[in-house]
Amino acid sequence: MSVALSSAETTYWWVLIILGFVVVLAVAALLSLLVYLVTIIDRRVAEVRDTLRRITENTAATTLIPQTADGVDAVLAEGLQHHLFLGRALAAVPAAAAAPAAPAAPAAPESEVRR
Repeated sequence: MSVALSSAETTYWWVLIILGFVVVLAVAALLSLLVYLVTIIDRRVAEVRDTLRRITENTAATTLIPQTADGVDAVLAEGLQHHLFLGRALAAVPAAAAAPAAPAAPAAPESEVRR
């Protein structure tokens, strides 16, 4: 038994084969695009991970910040005490004693004094 196809059926099958081939190419192109995008996302996730690790390393010494702040507060308090002391001490000094004396006039040379 032989099965003969008419020319319309043959054309129909060729159109379906070509359409199937186009669908396979489209799926392959979309999968390639997906693989490319996943690669980019993976690379960027690795960059974020590395950045977060560097942040952890940079902030490892933050436990010293409160100790440093206490030291700075102590230095500032000491400076304020000196400022207040000097302000009271300068206020107690009379104005005349605090003003610098005027420089004395230069002495005349001896040769001019003898004439």
